Amino acid sequence: MPLVNLDIVLFRPKYPENIGSVARAMLNMGAKNLVLVEPQGFDLEKAAPLATFHARHILDAARIVPSLRQALLGTALVIGTTARTGGWRKGLLSPAGMAQEHVLPRLAEGGRVALVFGPEDRGLTNEETSLCDHLVMIPAHPDCTSLNLSQAVLILLYECFQRSLGAPFAPKGPPTERDASFEERDALFASMQVALAAIGFLKDQNPDYWMLPVRRFFGRFRLRRNEFNLLMGVCRQVRWVASRAGHAAGGPEPDQPMPDQSMPNQPMPDTLERCRGERQAAPVDFSKK
Repeated sequence: MPLVNLDIVLFRPKYPENIGSVARAMLNMGAKNLVLVEPQGFDLEKAAPLATFHARHILDAARIVPSLRQALLGTALVIGTTARTGGWRKGLLSPAGMAQEHVLPRLAEGGRVALVFGPEDRGLTNEETSLCDHLVMIPAHPDCTSLNLSQAVLILLYECFQRSLGAPFAPKGPPTERDASFEERDALFASMQVALAAIGFLKDQNPDYWMLPVRRFFGRFRLRRNEFNLLMGVCRQVRWVASRAGHAAGGPEPDQPMPDQSMPNQPMPDTLERCRGERQAAPVDFSKK
């Protein structure tokens, strides 16, 4: 649901730079209607850099009116903002409740909604809030409850925008790697057992038993295919380094290091049997010089 019928009304804004930042926030969240009520010293050239080139059209199309009442003509719902409580300022809405329970239903009916923001130095007075149907309060740390004007606009528009999507927002990115299959995980454990035995980490007696904690460790999270490929490459490199150390200590000539296969698209069918056949390889004794 687009926010085409949502007006952002700034009552007596003091700084043109803030108006420019508000225009940028509106563009980010899909709102286009900016209404300025009695702006104090509005300077389009000072506001434009903060709006950036992309939001300049929002500034150019902004309506400037002499009173708050005139700004609200034709609206079906008026929601004011406040950072203060007390008096008749009761039943304040949260930003989420404002969007979900009031703004979006009214927009869905075709009504026009106005969000009203007061001057940067004092906010809306009781007289001005009396023109509002509801008041919304943005929660903030008690040590500093006052927000920058454009920050307040962005927070409320974000709540409206993300709920207007109709479904939870899911960032787009590259496809998620599939989970490693049972046979791939089994091949990885076999390769790890060979690598750990080659560096003398595993006990000679019952190495399968000592691999159980490793299996349980990997069982606690979802191992992706690209992670499987990475760990298989690590195991191959460990075995090659261990074989070089063994050759330096008087052992056989080491095999050449295997090429980098950290991202193959297809599983390696012979990996499991090859690693299982290597499990009984004698560990290298690094104490020999």
